Amino acid sequence: MIATPDRTPLSREFFDRPVLDVAPDILGRILVRTTPDGPIALRLTEVEAYDGADDPGSHAYRGRTARNGVMFGPPGHVYVYFTYGMWFCMNLVCGPEGKASAVLLRAGEIIEGAELARTRRLSARNDKELAKGPARLATALNVDRSLDGTDACTSDATPLRMLTGTPVPRDQVRNGPRTGVAGDGGNGDIHPWRFWVVNDPTVSPYRAHVPRRRRS
Repeated sequence: MIATPDRTPLSREFFDRPVLDVAPDILGRILVRTTPDGPIALRLTEVEAYDGADDPGSHAYRGRTARNGVMFGPPGHVYVYFTYGMWFCMNLVCGPEGKASAVLLRAGEIIEGAELARTRRLSARNDKELAKGPARLATALNVDRSLDGTDACTSDATPLRMLTGTPVPRDQVRNGPRTGVAGDGGNGDIHPWRFWVVNDPTVSPYRAHVPRRRRS
């Protein structure tokens, strides 16, 4: 018999820890996106950790900017950024306030509201692909920069909330290099900070960084 996932909101204390403790522990937790059309719930299956000034792959490596300000806390808030001029990606802020770190939400399984997610992910060949990758996840949940700074640690009907769910046993978690990160930040020997649920069909494929060519 499969236990019903715990719908208790995750506490702020859960996120007020080192990002490398939070990242594997957040797998199996549930993210709820509340929309006027109804809720969408997603079970997290893949994430990446980013550790601010100590991490060359982090947006906050060179300090605070208007774009990355939410990464500096408080913990448990949502950091949303726009990338490649096309896509949004979402993160959950970790660690003590003032130290920028966050977990990028890379993939998950839609467990509620799939019919709504399908209307936003028309190219998905099946429901396993609805949130298979960080941009796809944000698209399926209708997440954009207007949600940057949202508090995800509340029992109120906020647009985004994190619930306890069912944590994944550590022997079912794997880790390795982060996807598409250049330089030392993408070196799996130095930063093996991508975490995923082993053999889960919603986990995205690993891709190494490929330099973008400038148009002549």
